[in-house]
Amino acid sequence: MVAVATDSSSTPSNDKPRRVRRTRMTGAERRQQLLEIGRTLFAAKGFEGTSVEEIAAKAGVSKPVVYEHFGGKEGLYAVVVDREMRRLLEMVTSSLTAGHPRELCEQAAFALLDYIEEYTDGFRILVRDSPIPQSTGSFASLISDIATQVEDILGREFKSRGFDPKLAPLYAQALVGMVALTGQWWLDVRKPKKAEVAAHLVNLAWHGLDGLEAKPHLIGRRKA
Repeated sequence: MVAVATDSSSTPSNDKPRRVRRTRMTGAERRQQLLEIGRTLFAAKGFEGTSVEEIAAKAGVSKPVVYEHFGGKEGLYAVVVDREMRRLLEMVTSSLTAGHPRELCEQAAFALLDYIEEYTDGFRILVRDSPIPQSTGSFASLISDIATQVEDILGREFKSRGFDPKLAPLYAQALVGMVALTGQWWLDVRKPKKAEVAAHLVNLAWHGLDGLEAKPHLIGRRKA
């Protein structure tokens, strides 16, 4: 009798689905994954509404992995907030490149609105009152830091125009606060369009209520 070779792949023992090997993340990749998941959950549910169990489940890991990287929920939240505050401050301060004061106002307004549009979850977290102390301070202190940048610009402009430069800090706080609060409102409504919001902010900042333009326009190169 001639032996017939059989295809071992057709045997019942090989009909079981093969396990798919998961690619093991590096420590840095896992940390970044947990940061992104944490940011999404904190933005949607807040600090109190988010648990370590939920963060771990979303990442497909056990709770000890979260503790290993951040020491707990508080540590993860602190890193998320710190990263977003630094990102927003960098976006605003690096945008202030124009020489004309009115265009500087436009750049600052666009920078904040760009951040809100691109990093919505981050902004939602920043505008909430932080339940834990932050090394980088609060959203209010961040706005104050930005106002300090604007203050120097306003001081020089006031002096050149014959105004008292000592009033520059007051006007800087007012201008930056106006943009920040408008940004919080625009976060949810998203109307009008970004460029139109920027134009109206600068319209109020530049002309004041007594000299508002009926149809404000932007003078810088950027139009959207």
